[in-house]
Amino acid sequence: MDPELEAFVPLFPDADLSDPAAARARFAGLAASVPLPDTPGIEVQDVAVPVPAAADVPLRLYRPQGARGALVWLHGGGHVMGDVRTEHPWATRIAAGSGAVVVSVGYRLSPENPFPAALDDACAALAWTAGHADALGVDPERIAVGGHSAGGGLAAAVALRSRDERGPAIRFQLLNQPQLDDRQETWSQRHFTDTPWIDRAKAAASWRHYLGGRPATPYAAPARAEDLSGLPPAYIATAELCPNRDEDIHYALRLLQAGVSVELHQWPGTFHGSQAIVSADVSQRQNAELGAVLRRALAG
Repeated sequence: MDPELEAFVPLFPDADLSDPAAARARFAGLAASVPLPDTPGIEVQDVAVPVPAAADVPLRLYRPQGARGALVWLHGGGHVMGDVRTEHPWATRIAAGSGAVVVSVGYRLSPENPFPAALDDACAALAWTAGHADALGVDPERIAVGGHSAGGGLAAAVALRSRDERGPAIRFQLLNQPQLDDRQETWSQRHFTDTPWIDRAKAAASWRHYLGGRPATPYAAPARAEDLSGLPPAYIATAELCPNRDEDIHYALRLLQAGVSVELHQWPGTFHGSQAIVSADVSQRQNAELGAVLRRALAG
């Protein structure tokens, strides 16, 4: 493990998902400890999007001056934790680094709202962003989807569903340590039983909450999709000591074999979510790259 990260491991709270309310409180405390970047010139606005047969989905918009593209961003948290408030440090940093409008989505959480609630909310946010492109000052042909962990898996599912249902055009997928495969059959899922923050057992609990006893489909677990052709270009980042590592690498290879352009970056010495330790050099490089990759993808 990177020595700068290892020093902080004892300070990470337990990610036990057996008690969702307690897990959410711990997650909120961790998010509150992450320093915010200095971001002059970014306008922040809260809006809500109606979803059929559900409460409105909260969105938090981050609008840098001169932005021409947008990113629909889906937070991590194992489908159980997180909201637009806990995601504020990440979303702010991505908007500042990319120069794109970031639409941070407060999708419904499990186990109270299992699949497909979160996916429905994410797709509603994408449709809202595309429909309000003029008001946001962005080009409707420069809209990306992205997310971290469970949010990365949601972003991949949004891309699949948008392709299949001829939804809004998606320019790019920004997938950071995405949670893609409920089967947990890869080497990293089988062997990473005591890695920091997230390990095999906690990943399994996340899937149980999200699926709610239903069989997994490709829209729930994108690694199950048989056809990955026709999807948007992707950037996939993995952490060396992350249970999701091997399923992410495999998904990247399958995208490439399906004719989809992919940039894959495996970060050595890191663990799932270690980018929150923003003082570490490797975290600074990871966070800067997310912004730079998105800036390139939405340019031109």
